[in-house]
Amino acid sequence: QVQLVESGGGLVQAGGSLRLSCAASRSVFRIDHMGWYSQAPGKLRELVASITSGGSINYADSVKGRFTISRDAGKNTVDLQMNSLKPEDTAVYYCNAEYTERFTRYGYWGQGTQVTVSS
Repeated sequence: QVQLVESGGGLVQAGGSLRLSCAASRSVFRIDHMGWYSQAPGKLRELVASITSGGSINYADSVKGRFTISRDAGKNTVDLQMNSLKPEDTAVYYCNAEYTERFTRYGYWGQGTQVTVSS
């Protein structure tokens, strides 16, 4: 089992920046796939950015060039640096971890952190 705890959300003006962190209870370098997802009111949860254990990174088209996902070995976190924020980025952001162990796929979610971007 993996516990995930997000932090770093808040209120920011359009054009501003926030950095989200997801602390995991096992090494983030040994988790097959970790990602940040966003869920705005009335909408489905969608992938924002992801990183694999091998270091492959994927971004949603809407955040390319503005957001950066990274892993911090010292803190054992997966971070999401969000720059040039827009009001449409407003959502609850969730950290996700997925891995396969003994032929079984596991997936875990954090509790979410609110990001609000004012215009």
